[in-house]
Formats: sequence, C-alpha cells, structure tokens
Amino acid sequence: MACGYELKETLLTLSKLCLRFGARPVLSEVCAEVRNVTRPGVLQGQVVAVLGPSGVGKTQLLRLISGLSLPDSGQVLVGREQTPVRCGRVGVVAQQYPLFEHRTLLDNLAVAARQAGLSRGECLSKSRQLLARFALEEHAQAYPVTLSGGQRQRAAIAQQLILPKPLLMMDEPFSGLDPLMTREVCRLIAEVAARDEQLTILLVTHDISAALAVADTLWLLGRVRTETGEPCGARIVRRFDLMERGLAWHPDVTRLPEFESTKREVEARFGEL
Repeated sequence: MACGYELKETLLTLSKLCLRFGARPVLSEVCAEVRNVTRPGVLQGQVVAVLGPSGVGKTQLLRLISGLSLPDSGQVLVGREQTPVRCGRVGVVAQQYPLFEHRTLLDNLAVAARQAGLSRGECLSKSRQLLARFALEEHAQAYPVTLSGGQRQRAAIAQQLILPKPLLMMDEPFSGLDPLMTREVCRLIAEVAARDEQLTILLVTHDISAALAVADTLWLLGRVRTETGEPCGARIVRRFDLMERGLAWHPDVTRLPEFESTKREVEARFGEL
C-alpha cells in the first residue's frame, strides 16, 4: 500500500506485439501491462492514455488490443483470467460515435443488448437503466441525428456497457472539442471508471492535457530504430505513473504545480520522437 492505493492482479497484458504493413514495420515488440488498482473505500477502475505523434501507430495498436486486427506476432491477454483477446470481448468507442441512424436511441442500445444474448424484457430494462445513468432518458425515442456530439458520445459509451467487459477502448475522445466539452468528457470518463473496479479504460489520444487530467497512467508510443539506424516500428518508449506522482484522481489536478511540470516533461519527450 502506498499513497492510498494498491496494485493487485494483472488485467491487461501486451506481450511483444509486432505489426507490419508489407515491408514497413508499424509496431515493434510492444510490451505493457495494466494491473488492478484498488483504493480503500473507493470503487476505482483503471484509465490508461496512449499518447504519441500523428501516424506513429496508435490506432493500429488500438485495433490489436481490441481484437479487431491480428498482430504478426505477440499476443494480448485480457481480464483477470488473462485469456487471449477476441473481437467483441472488448468495448470500442470509435471517434465518430457510430450509431444506427434509422433507430431511436433506445433501439440502438436494445440492439446491442440482443446481440449480447439478453431477452427482450432484459434488453429494454437494461437499455433504459443505462439511458437514465447517462442522462439520456428523455432522448430515448430520439434519433441520433437529433443529438449533440456529447449526447452521441454518451450513447456510444452506454452501448458498450450493456454487458460488463474487461476493457473499454476510446479512440480520440477529445478530438475537436472545446475546453469546456473536454472537461465534461474527462468527467464522464472518470465516472465510467468508477462503475467497476475490474474495468480498464484505454484512451488513444494526442491531447496531453486531457490525458493528464483523467488518466492514472500514460503510455508514450514512439518509433524506435535498430543499432544500425534502420526503423523497426513503434513501441512504448516511456511510461508515466500518475498515481505515483500524486496526479491521479485529483478533482483540481490542472491547478497542481506537478501537473504543469509533468506536461512539460511529456511535451519534451514528444520532441525527441
């Protein structure tokens, strides 16, 4: 026990993930793990942000971790049982928050519930519970085209929480948002993380400030080279433990001196990639 938290069993393992597109290496032996974070008297999930320059391979790493793509070598293990990932076991909230435009919001969630094997009654009950939980109950009969971007995002997250999953991936959740909406999305992510101690939320983003505000861990993805200078793809070149730095779970984290110093440190590492 240190600083009010404890690390327990491993919930996500990335073991020497490699990916190539033809002759071009994209990812090279990506290794990392996420362990269950427990805090006395607090229900606390894990929030990990993957940062890196544009085009470095963040989205490709997301696809491997979610089971949407297969690596050339290496493996991804998820959950307390550490079983190999498979498509559908991991929740994915894509950047554009895709929903069925011809269905109401309630129907969108009910479709996901039916695909998860719930009965009709269970589908509607679970869907309504989640709409209420995400302040969308009054929009149950609305169509996605009538929703704001923030409402669509909440709906997309709710859709992925129909049944418990060990991992929720979010691709660029802060893209194109103004500062006020970015803070709201950070609040929403923290709220979702507090629903389930076994849940890990993994954000793929290039927004350093937002990542520092909501995550407990940062992974910095950068390209590496061989001893002869040949490119060999990207891997996690630096891990920032925000729990150890006293930045995780702080309601006014952006006001702390450590926030600005850590942000400068991350930005400096960006300049080296």
